[in-house]
This record gives sequence, C-alpha cells and structure tokens, in this order.
Amino acid sequence: MTKGKFTRETSRMANLDEVKMVWGLADAVCFDVDSTVIQEEGIDELAKFCGKGEQVANLTKQAMQGNMTFQQSLTVRLNIIQPSLSQIKEFLKTHPPKLTPGIKSLVQTLQDQKKQVYLVSGGFHCLIAPVASQLNIPQENIRANRLKFYFTGEYAGFDENEPTSQTGGKAEVIRRLKEEKGFKTVVHIGDGATDLEACPPASAFIGYGGNVVRESVKAHAPWFITDFKDLEAAL
Repeated sequence: MTKGKFTRETSRMANLDEVKMVWGLADAVCFDVDSTVIQEEGIDELAKFCGKGEQVANLTKQAMQGNMTFQQSLTVRLNIIQPSLSQIKEFLKTHPPKLTPGIKSLVQTLQDQKKQVYLVSGGFHCLIAPVASQLNIPQENIRANRLKFYFTGEYAGFDENEPTSQTGGKAEVIRRLKEEKGFKTVVHIGDGATDLEACPPASAFIGYGGNVVRESVKAHAPWFITDFKDLEAAL
C-alpha cells in the first residue's frame, strides 16, 4: 500500500470510529425514505402508476447523482406526472409501502432508547404518511414535500416553501430541528446526494446501500452499510 493510500485508509478508519461513537450518542435520528426506509423511489412508482414511468425514472437518476438542482428535477418530474388527488388515493390503496428489511426493528430499538426518529424526504407527505404509520413514527415527525390540488382535485403544484423542495433542504430541516427541539446530536441516514449534503449540520452521516448503491455516496460516507442490522448491533 502506498503511503498516500495508507494515510487515506487510516483517516477513514478514524472517521468510522467517530461516526460509530456519535451513532451511540444520538438524541435524534433522521432517515431518508425512498430507497432507504422503503425499497423503491415513491415518485418513480407514482409515475409508473400514472403511465409516465420511464421519463421520470431517468430524471430521478440524474437528481440522485446531483446533476441538477433538486427543485428543478422535482418541478420537471411533477409537470410530467401531473398526479390528481384521485390518482394519489388510488395509488395509496393499491401500493402499500414496501419497508426495507430490518428497518422496523431498528426504529423500534431507537425508540426504546428514547431517541427521536424523523423521516426527512424530498418525496411527498401523502405518500410517506403510511410509512410512518407502519413504523409507529408520529406524523408530526415527517418532514417532506406537500402536493397542492385545485378544488376539482387536479394537480396544482407543490409547496415551494417546504425546505425539502430545495437543494440543501435536508440540511435545513436538521438545522431547524436542532434549533427548535434542542437536539445536540443528530445522525442522518440515506442513500442519495441530498442525504450526503445534510452533514453538517447533522453530527454524522451514514450511507445506506441495501436497496441501491450510489457510488458518490459510497465514496464519501465514512460509514456505509447495506444492512440495518449493522446499525442495530452498534447501539
């Protein structure tokens, strides 16, 4: 091993030990939802349901690699899908969320240890509410985007004031949580570029690749896992 590589590896090991220590001390844990807490990307599944799957999946991939601002990709994808209120209701009825193996047990363990658990997502509140219910996470602990509809039920856009609709939104959510709730140590867990940029203000970031591995996240996360059992074991 060359000297430079050795230094990089040892510094990564030091980082890993540090992240593991922070994980044990966390008073709040924030999870990304799509491809982390659930096995699929909610917006891609909704697009398929509305007959716009392929166009939207390509844009999601670009957004996840950080190739366009999050708000740009969200606007473009929603303008393609144009989901009506009745479509959302039908989608929820026919597509119950597929939880990632191990997440339910991990959330339960965190809650047993009196750690607050939040779902922080660039997806939509209406699609995440059933996920929170399955995990016994209070609805008020969801931080996500909100769709808007006309009184006729047709799609009318999304709430652009939600921090999660912007690039850097997850970082802003965590900053606000620390400020408003007084959390000292917040750990964020996720699979995408928008998760990586949440640290700081998150005290530590843990990359998750159990559903999909994003190489940019794997390369930069000091602790990268593919099984939630690893996190549970480290508590």
